[in-house]
Amino acid sequence: MAIVTEHIINELQGKFGNGLSRFEQPYQLLTFTATRENIMQVLEYLYTHPDFQMQFLTDLCAVHYPDDKQIVVVYHVHSLVHNFRVRIKVILPEDKPVIATATKLFSAANWMERETYDFFGVKFEGHPNLKRILNVDDMVAFPMRKEYPLEDPNRIDKNDSYFGR
Repeated sequence: MAIVTEHIINELQGKFGNGLSRFEQPYQLLTFTATRENIMQVLEYLYTHPDFQMQFLTDLCAVHYPDDKQIVVVYHVHSLVHNFRVRIKVILPEDKPVIATATKLFSAANWMERETYDFFGVKFEGHPNLKRILNVDDMVAFPMRKEYPLEDPNRIDKNDSYFGR
């Protein structure tokens, strides 16, 4: 049975109303935004709904938007039964990136959440072992945040006119 995007949107809006927003479909991938308060209910609904059965967490990552002072946590979930995917975004403030863990629903979220914490500083409340996974434990920065200039502004060995700048 092929799942129609309008059916998914109608079911989600019927269940969560204004708790979901920004429905769009870039590259034929249904994408919408949830809140940090309802993300677990949305994931559980998609997981258990007989028409969706989205029981495979393909990816969990984050994106830092320094101009907006936001960190967006992105979930990609997949229904192996019905063969379709959905992308869910949750916008968090840069100064307090805290969200509930998805490890209770998806065991694969364990490592993905640890990696997201390690590189972006997103704290997943309730995670069984939230600690750095690739960087050293005593590191204080989060390397994937865009908090530092790409180049050293004090370099004297580089003349920008040679590079068309």
